Amino acid sequence: MQYFFVISVFLLSVFSCVYNVAADKPNIVIVYADDLGYGDVQCYNPERGKIATPNIDKLASQGMRFTDGHSSSGVCSPSRYTLLTGRYHWRTKLQSGIVGVFGDPLIAPDRITIGTLAKQHGYRTACVGKWHLGSEWNLPKGKESLFRDFKDVTIATDEHREVWSEVFSRPIKGGPTTRGFDMYFGTDVPNWPPFCYIENDRTIGIPSDLLPANLLRDKLASVQGPALKNWTLEPILPTLGDRASKFIDEAAKEHIPFLLYMPLTAPHTPLSVNKDWKGKSGLNLYADFVMETDALVGRVLDVLNKSGVADDTLVIFTADNGCAPYIGIPELEQMGHFPSGPLRGAKADAWEGGHRVPFIVRWPTKVQSRTICNQHVHQADIIATIAEILGTKLPDNVGEDSFSLLPLLQGNETPIRESSVSASIQGTPSVRSGFWKYIPAPGSGGWGKGGDQSQPVQLYNLADDLGEAKNLAAAMPKKVAEMQALLEKLITDGRSTPGALQRNDVEVKRYPARAVAK
Repeated sequence: MQYFFVISVFLLSVFSCVYNVAADKPNIVIVYADDLGYGDVQCYNPERGKIATPNIDKLASQGMRFTDGHSSSGVCSPSRYTLLTGRYHWRTKLQSGIVGVFGDPLIAPDRITIGTLAKQHGYRTACVGKWHLGSEWNLPKGKESLFRDFKDVTIATDEHREVWSEVFSRPIKGGPTTRGFDMYFGTDVPNWPPFCYIENDRTIGIPSDLLPANLLRDKLASVQGPALKNWTLEPILPTLGDRASKFIDEAAKEHIPFLLYMPLTAPHTPLSVNKDWKGKSGLNLYADFVMETDALVGRVLDVLNKSGVADDTLVIFTADNGCAPYIGIPELEQMGHFPSGPLRGAKADAWEGGHRVPFIVRWPTKVQSRTICNQHVHQADIIATIAEILGTKLPDNVGEDSFSLLPLLQGNETPIRESSVSASIQGTPSVRSGFWKYIPAPGSGGWGKGGDQSQPVQLYNLADDLGEAKNLAAAMPKKVAEMQALLEKLITDGRSTPGALQRNDVEVKRYPARAVAK
C-alpha cells in the first residue's frame, strides 16, 4: 500500500510538472489581416461601420480590444518585418515602399524572429499565408526580364518556360523556413507572380503559362508573370484555412506547443470573392471580401475549440495597415460605411488611417473578457510579449523596439511605451509621444489627399483631435523641436527600448528632407 502511495505521488508530481510546462507555454496564433481598415471591424466602428464581422467581434468580446494599436507602416512588407522581429523596418534598407516582385530577403539571416524565439523554447512553428518579405530567387543574370517584363508579351514562349523551369525546380532559399518557421505554405504575394502555392522552400508545380488577362483587371491580380496552368484566385483563402486547420489539429494531437503566424491574403486585392460571399454585404465586393475574411477567422477559432486547445492558446488578431483607397472607399462612404472609422487617411498614409489598426488579444484564464485597453501599443511589441510569457530575456540585439504587452493584458493601466514610429509608404515618419503626434512633412506622406502644404510639418494632440484636423505645429514650435529631437534619438540609438545602443543597417533617411548644399 505504501509502495502504491509513493508511485501515485510520483505520477501526480510528473503530471503536475507537465501541466505547468503547458501552462507556461501557451500555443500562439497570430492572424494578420491584409489591408483591413480600423473601421472595417464592426466592434471598432459601431456607428459608421456597415460590414458584419461577427467572428472578429466575438473574439474581441472574449478578450482585450486595443483602441490605439499600430503597425510599423501604412503598407505591408515593412509592417510584416516589424511584427516578426520587434524592430522598426526603417532601420533596414527598406526606407520606403515594399519588397518588390521577386525581391531579396528583408530579414537578415541571423535576425531572431518570433518563430526563432518560439523554436528555441520547444515550439513547433508555422507560417501560413502571404510572406512578402523576399526570398533568394536567384534569377539568372541577363534573364530577369523573362520574369518581370510582360508589357508586350501575351503568351509564354519556350524561352520563358525553359528558364522558369530552371528556377522553380530548385529550392527557394531565404524564405520563411530559414527565418524561424518549421513549415510554410502560401502564395507569397497573391496578386504577384509566381502564381502558384509554395510549400516550405518549393513551388507546388512548375509555372508554365502567363496569368489569363481576365485575372489582371477589376481589382484582381496586378502584375503579370509565371503562373500554373489554369491557376485561379478564389481558392487561395479557403486553402490557407485548410492548411492552418491541419497544422493546428496535428500539433494539438501531439501535445506540442505551437506558434502559427497566419498572414492572410485578404481583404487585400485580388478581390477574389467566393460564390457564397458575393453580394452578402449589400455594399461592394471589398465589403463581401471582408465578410469572407471574417468567416475564415471564425474557422480558425473553431478548429482551436474542436482540437481542445482554445483555453491554452493566445490568439492575436491585427492587420498590416489600413484599408486601400482603390477598393472603393468613396463609394462605401456614400453608403454609410467608413473603412477608417473616425481616423484621417487610409492605407499608405502617415495619418492614423494608414497604421492604426484593429488589435485584439484573447487568452482564456489570463486576459479578462470584454476588456478595452486605450493604451498606445505597437505590433513590434509581440516578440517581447512572447519572451516575457516564456520567462526569457531578449538579447540587446533582438526586439530593439519591442515592449511587452503582458502588464496590459493582466489589467495594469500603466503605459508600456512612451513613443513609437510608424511610417508612410514614402517613408515619412509618424512619431508618437504620449498623445502627441508629429509628422515631419506636409500632407499624408502617402496616397491621402489634403493637408496644408504651406506648413512643412504637422503636430496633433490625439487626445482631443483623433481626426488630425488641427495642426498645432505653428503655434507650438517648442513641442515640434522636442518631437524632432525624440525622433533623432530613436534613430541614433538604434533602439527605443532600454539596453546597449545598436547600429541601424543603413543610414536612416531624415525628415524633413535636409537641404543639399550646392
